[in-house]
Amino acid sequence: MGLVTNTIVPVILCGGSGTRLWPLSRTIHPKQLLPLVNDKSMLQNTLLRIQGVVSAEPIIICNQEYRFIVAEQLREAGFAQAQIFLEPVGRNTAPAATIAALHTINQENDPLLFVMPADHVITDTVQLLEAVQAGALLANQGQLVTFGIVPTKPETGYGYILKGEAQGEGYKVASFVEKPNLEIAKEYVASGRYFWNSGMFLFRASTFLKAMQQFAPDILSASEKALSEITSDLDYLRLNQSFHAIRSESIDFAVMEKAENIAVVPLASDWSDVGSWDVLWDISEKDQAGNVTRGEVFTEQVSDSYLRADKRLLAVVGLSNVAIVETADAVLVAHKDKCQDIKSLVSALKTEKREEAESHHRVYRPWGFYETLNKTNQYQIKHIVVKPGAKLSLQLHRHRSEHWVIISGVATVTRDEECFDLTENQSVYIPVNAKHRIENNAQEPLHLIEVQTGSYLGEDDIVRFEDIYGRQEVTA
Repeated sequence: MGLVTNTIVPVILCGGSGTRLWPLSRTIHPKQLLPLVNDKSMLQNTLLRIQGVVSAEPIIICNQEYRFIVAEQLREAGFAQAQIFLEPVGRNTAPAATIAALHTINQENDPLLFVMPADHVITDTVQLLEAVQAGALLANQGQLVTFGIVPTKPETGYGYILKGEAQGEGYKVASFVEKPNLEIAKEYVASGRYFWNSGMFLFRASTFLKAMQQFAPDILSASEKALSEITSDLDYLRLNQSFHAIRSESIDFAVMEKAENIAVVPLASDWSDVGSWDVLWDISEKDQAGNVTRGEVFTEQVSDSYLRADKRLLAVVGLSNVAIVETADAVLVAHKDKCQDIKSLVSALKTEKREEAESHHRVYRPWGFYETLNKTNQYQIKHIVVKPGAKLSLQLHRHRSEHWVIISGVATVTRDEECFDLTENQSVYIPVNAKHRIENNAQEPLHLIEVQTGSYLGEDDIVRFEDIYGRQEVTA
């Protein structure tokens, strides 16, 4: 098979909340940004996996809440030049792909778009490369290409694709099928005529836009309006208020289940969308007792379980077929067969307005991150890390004072009219209503402990005067 030389632009869809992977996955730090299968996040693994497939800089489409951590993960993985589109609200995959197609056709000479979620695991990159090459040949012939995973077992958690007549190195799609029950899934796999629906697509930008014009013209016109009003925000492209008006729809429902020019290319590789703890257990390497362990875990008479400790020692005795996940502020204990029900549990936590459903103790900002070590109604203690060359906004607080103790590095501190440096073991007090800023002009990360005291410790107690990141919203 010859290499396809056309430009293939990867479009990484980095939305979704991954609620069934709570307590590790949270609203503002979801599963695609977590290191679930190795020491890299799923987004980073996706980017690294496609290096052998495409050469163009990727487009990342994510919620605006993820922007700082997405940018940092791109930098760490060597993709600092990627274009990041920020959605103010989630609108499913069809609007995101339409925005990408409209943008690239303005920037390029009608490239091929390889659209994929950021939260998949694909172990065989050689098979992926071959499948994309086969798909590119079909896409160049005007086909809207999807990729079908060759099933290894009956699976009720995925949709299926029924293949029709052969077409190039793929097949014409006979039909898309919703998630079946177990008996029907067994029939599908035994027939050899069905693939799992991977949710990955390859098409020429103009081909996709033509299909959107035919089958979802309202989404296309609303996306054109949203793109025309896009604004540049530092290294981001921010979709604004008009994006709210776009109808939420998937690529499958908007186009793929209606168009005639649909082809499926088989992908014979271990693949998973890692939607829950039982799925992660299933695809992970296990010990002799069938356990998957992460972190500091000790077991006695435990089998067939997923056990993860992030912050503390986890000791488990006499259990089987469970998922136990420990984080700094929450512990999940669930039977593996009930992991799908975690979504309902998280909904209940949100109804109770529990912070544990929304965020971790560690929160990322453009200047670095902070991690809450302890919190009461009277005080809060944070570990703050400021990246080299970064600085917080010039700000003041109406209701709290702060005490900073430098752990390592050199801090340049502004306090009202003063400006001075602090080094290891030195400290400074910031009273209520004092204008202040901390910055790191050194070459190494700056670590400090912040102790907040006052009548109100919320993150919205802030008056910002200057900010090099252009932030106007209420964040620290």
